[in-house]
Amino acid sequence: MFRADERGHTIFNEQCRSLDMQGVLGPGSCTAVLFNPRRFNLVRDWSGDRGPHFVLPPTAITLIFPEAGPDASPFNVVSFHLAYASAVQRQLEAEWTTTWADKGWQAPDGSRLVLPAFFGGDGNSYPEPGTAGDLPLPDLSAIQDRPHRLHRSRRGPDGVRVPDTEPDHTMRTAGLEDVARHWATAEGGNPAALARTVNASSTHGPDSRIDRVYATVGLLPAVTGIEVHEVPLDESDHHVFVVTVDGNVLADVLNSYARTVARA
Repeated sequence: MFRADERGHTIFNEQCRSLDMQGVLGPGSCTAVLFNPRRFNLVRDWSGDRGPHFVLPPTAITLIFPEAGPDASPFNVVSFHLAYASAVQRQLEAEWTTTWADKGWQAPDGSRLVLPAFFGGDGNSYPEPGTAGDLPLPDLSAIQDRPHRLHRSRRGPDGVRVPDTEPDHTMRTAGLEDVARHWATAEGGNPAALARTVNASSTHGPDSRIDRVYATVGLLPAVTGIEVHEVPLDESDHHVFVVTVDGNVLADVLNSYARTVARA
């Protein structure tokens, strides 16, 4: 969202109007969340939290889905962009990003909810291997740009540098699921969900799945599809990753989540 905050957010507000969306621009114009105000209502902006820990601060908001009814749980939506040049910094940022999967909320009956959440963004790192059909990790020797080779790797236990997969490991250790991995392996899903989000280049290595969406496990039943729309390089070096969610199932999930927490 580079420079979208200039002239009092004039650029960002124009973008929102052109898309017929409502938006929240995070600190430093680094990230943003746009949403359809006819389907969702904004109830909290968390974007000022945890700012000092991030090179590019995330945007984090809480939405409610009115169609689910007044007793349904709200949910968090987080847009992140992990640090480009440091594996150590990315791991720190990933750890702090998971705190939005642990945010409390007081339900109408006075009980305390821990909000479910969606997280999406540029991980500047790779998913851990182990899912059939996923892109292989790069051979670091094939990345000709030596600074970039450093930026996308970390030292392994034997002192040899390996591709950086720690942010993905961190997110999933916190109970978040890589939605593409889930959809690629789910019954009725599609392995095409694991498509590249960044194209191969002579300097930066092979095709990679740098951009990912994560969700708390309870939200996964609402996911009904994933598409990756390739974008010409002169417009962006990343592709557009789309997760489709069924509104009726989302409503059921949010109500079920609230009832389960209340009973507990």
